[in-house]
This record gives sequence, structure tokens and C-alpha cells, in this order.
Amino acid sequence: MAVAERIDLAAAQQAATDAIAAAREGLIELSRYIHANPEIALEEVKCSAACAAFLEQHGFTVTRGVADLPTAFEATVGANEPRVAFLSEYDALPGIGHGCGHNLIAIAGIGAGIGLAAALPHLGGRGQVAVFGTPAEEAVGGKVIMANAGVFDGVAAAMGAHPGTIEAVCPTVEGSGNALACVLVRTTFHGQAAHAAADPYNGVNALNAVIETFNGINALRQHITSDARIHGIITHGGDA
Repeated sequence: MAVAERIDLAAAQQAATDAIAAAREGLIELSRYIHANPEIALEEVKCSAACAAFLEQHGFTVTRGVADLPTAFEATVGANEPRVAFLSEYDALPGIGHGCGHNLIAIAGIGAGIGLAAALPHLGGRGQVAVFGTPAEEAVGGKVIMANAGVFDGVAAAMGAHPGTIEAVCPTVEGSGNALACVLVRTTFHGQAAHAAADPYNGVNALNAVIETFNGINALRQHITSDARIHGIITHGGDA
């Protein structure tokens, strides 16, 4: 394909639109395949392979297993700067499947990448389009591992999409929803064993401290603004 000597935004937009339209049926089929084959975090073997193969069919060069994650990949078209990336997720929830619509997140990133790649010749032929397959969003956070490994170095802009039942992602009085980052805090409470009949007064019940902590968090909830949420579970409540 010939590279335009100047930037033609109208032609670029039309090229992107046409490319996505041409890939539409394949994208829908890919989404349905991912939905029908739910794989939990770091086990997305089939779905990762299907996404990578689809991108290869559309002219992308794919590197699999980036950041030492077997189900992660990087697919690129073009070279030089700027480097623009789209993020695709495909992990499922244990026991539920794709309750969060990661099958749609996967094809949104792939479709956007295909569209922008088709537009490159009308943007002076400069830059690189990258589509990253990012596993384990629901668990360890594949993007974090990939970022720490330098996979995203040199990316000028990155974009991801998430399906939902609402049109806005910013919090409003009407409660139209918001998008929040997630920080995991793991706390261990230690107690002191004692005989329940002979000398219970010498014991320290760690579960009591856990209960008081949750009571404090529950009391705090009414004072927390909509840009923060606190949720927790007890993973181990002690041994008899």
C-alpha cells in the first residue's frame, strides 16, 4: 500500500472504518469463541492463541509469552514513533465465566488495532500500532507484571475498553457508575493460644481483632466518597 505524503485525517478515518467493518464478522466469531471457552487467570491458552492468530491474519507481527507470561502477547504493525497501544483482556471469572465481558474487551482492542493499522498510510506512514494481550486481569494483574517487565516502555498512549450497562463511567448523583483502580492489602492477625476451659484469660483471640476491624470499616463506609471503595473477606478464620 502506498504511503501518503501528507496526513489526511478524513482518509485515515475512512480506512479505519472500512477495515473494522471488513473484520466485523471475524471479530464477532472470536468474541463468541472466547465466551464459549472461559479460561481463568493465567490459563487463557485457547483464548490467547485465538486472539494472536486473528491478529496475524490481519498483518500483525505477534510475539507470544512476553513478560514471561505464557498467555500474554504483543502484536505490532509499523515502526518508529509514536507508538499507540490497545489492550485486550480475555480471562474469565472462576465458576462464572465471562461475567465481566472480557470477550468483548478482547475484540475491542483487536478491532481498534486493526482499524488504526489501516489508517497508518494516511497518517504519513509514521508510528507503530500495538495490541497487547493482557492476561489475569481478574487476579494477579497481568498488566502490572507486563509494565514492570518493561513491555509498555515507549508507548505514547494506550487505550482499553470495558462493556457495561450504562453510558457513563464517571460518578454522578444519579449513580451512573465509575471506574476505579484496585489495590490489594493482605493483613494477618496473630493471637495467643490458651485452653478454653483452664485459662482462657491467657489467650488472645485474633478473630476478635478481625471482627473489630471489619466493624470499623463498616462504620467508615458512610464517610467514604464515591471515588473509593473498601471490600474485604476473611480467607482463614483460625483453627480449633
